[in-house]
Amino acid sequence: MKRYAPILVLGTVFLGGCLWGPGNPKPEVRAPAMFKGQSTAESFSLADQKWWNIYSDPPLEALIKEALKNNYDLRTAIARTQEARAYVGVARSAYYPTVGINSGAQRDRGVYKSAPSLDLPAAGAPVDNLLLGGLSTTWEIDLWGRVRHATAAANATYLGTEEARRGFMLSLVSDVATGYLELVELDRRLIVAQQSRDAFQATYKLFSERFGAGIVSKLQVTRAEAALAAAEGTIDDIERQIAAKENQICVLVGRAPGSIQRSPPDLEMNPPPVVPAGIPSQLLERRPDIRQAEDSLRNALENVGVANANFFPRIGLTTLFGRVSTDLASLTSGSSNVWALATSVSGPLFTGGRLTNERRAAKAVVEQAKFQYAQSSLKAFREVSDALIASQKLTAREEKQKHEVNALTESVTIANKRYMGGLASYYEVLEAQQLLYPAEFSLSQTSLDRRLAVVQLYKALGGGWNLDNTEFLNGR
Repeated sequence: MKRYAPILVLGTVFLGGCLWGPGNPKPEVRAPAMFKGQSTAESFSLADQKWWNIYSDPPLEALIKEALKNNYDLRTAIARTQEARAYVGVARSAYYPTVGINSGAQRDRGVYKSAPSLDLPAAGAPVDNLLLGGLSTTWEIDLWGRVRHATAAANATYLGTEEARRGFMLSLVSDVATGYLELVELDRRLIVAQQSRDAFQATYKLFSERFGAGIVSKLQVTRAEAALAAAEGTIDDIERQIAAKENQICVLVGRAPGSIQRSPPDLEMNPPPVVPAGIPSQLLERRPDIRQAEDSLRNALENVGVANANFFPRIGLTTLFGRVSTDLASLTSGSSNVWALATSVSGPLFTGGRLTNERRAAKAVVEQAKFQYAQSSLKAFREVSDALIASQKLTAREEKQKHEVNALTESVTIANKRYMGGLASYYEVLEAQQLLYPAEFSLSQTSLDRRLAVVQLYKALGGGWNLDNTEFLNGR
């Protein structure tokens, strides 16, 4: 039997290797040669640029830096990564022996020698004291890799929280930039609304004077008055939106609601003239959410290894070294030593299918993680394509709307001249004005959407992937 022992040991180890854990890599995701909406696959990507180079606007840069420093959700994400990192240390600690202190005290009297089973004290028997002090150690031998897989799973969780934190930082930069651009655009719309109000006010004044002179009817005055009231209502609504947007940005940067310093609305905040998307396959290595999905898959794979290792017995070593004495002073002197060395082997024989179902559940989690990784990749390709096409089409739409606004502005001027010359009715003037100002609002919204498309493209590409944490947070 002894000569078969090595074969049995090797067979056990081999069987353990078979159950070690799935070695399946991450699922293969076929990246397209180019993004939809991309004419050529550029080697350079917008994501290679630093976030403070996307829009060179000092107030916006200051707000983003403040948000990266003070945002409470980001602080929570950072604390979550610290928690996950600590749990890696907890899992890794199982590699090492656990050392503890053993101590105890016992006091009793002797028993009758003729009837010790009765545990009766002997008459006049002395009182005995027994003191114990020593160190004990326990250590699990990680023969089947349970501790190794558990540590690797904890490390994958930690890396996933790091990617989640980085993804939140990128989202925070995008959210602040989006809110800031929307706020500046609201300032522009407010100016347009005020110009609209002034124009309708002038028209109302003119019609009122002509009505007083008996030249026009009351109908013209009431129509002009209604248009003026609508324009004033628009101003109130835009001012409401400005206050709400300022409050939103204040929360993002970690301060109480208040005013936001920003550039004047007449300053052109145009995005970079070239917005290359780069090579699609690089997206899988840069997007924080895809990398987090990959870490989740790695965690699931390692948990299968833990589930497999649970089928095998746990082998442990236990030691004890100390002193036993009837006198407290003798614990630190003399030769009253006590020591022990023990080996323990414990393993499952029957668990009612618990271990088998735990392994099945772990494998099912692996399949889920694979699908989530593939879905995250497809979602990333879609978001980049959407942002690219939006940037291109909105640029073309903005140019057409500029022509529309210019033409309508000229038509208002012509209508006023015709009316003053008696060649046109008041309907022609109001119609020209009522066509111009909605067109100006629409142009303002398109200009905003074009700028926001670049922000979304930067986020979709995983912008700032090549920055370390210090650069990302400090912005320089």
